[in-house]
Amino acid sequence: MNSIIRRAGSDITEPLRRFLEGDLGSWLRVEEYREEGTMVVRAEVPGIDPEQDVDITLVGNELQIDVRHQEKSEHKDKRGYRSEFKYGTFSRAITLPGPVDENDIRASYNDGVLEVRIPVPDEAAAASRKIPITRGAAGRATGTSMGEATSAGQM
Repeated sequence: MNSIIRRAGSDITEPLRRFLEGDLGSWLRVEEYREEGTMVVRAEVPGIDPEQDVDITLVGNELQIDVRHQEKSEHKDKRGYRSEFKYGTFSRAITLPGPVDENDIRASYNDGVLEVRIPVPDEAAAASRKIPITRGAAGRATGTSMGEATSAGQM
């Protein structure tokens, strides 16, 4: 199965890749949405210290969020003492729709919810651009005219 995943490379979405690799336990679940030119990524991660337990990095067009979580519960009664630890690192890589400036990214943590706001270019403006067409000598790159290329059988 891993060889299939390696061959498919980036064509497999992260949730599917993690499912196939059996790695859903360390996957940070997030919600993503757009709000007035800003991509908002939110993750419910209660009981953490965001200054010590969260790393957010930007590599190219990918936002990487890593959260370390540790939970400890203790039980004391007449028969003895029991302590349980639950800990792990949860991560998520989110592909951004285009290049962003890391200085514009804002992250906050409130009531157990980590929120990352990323300003993104307007999709309508970024989706298509009209390329101007020039006429005459300015459009020739090689010095060969259309007539010469056609008569030479190159078209």
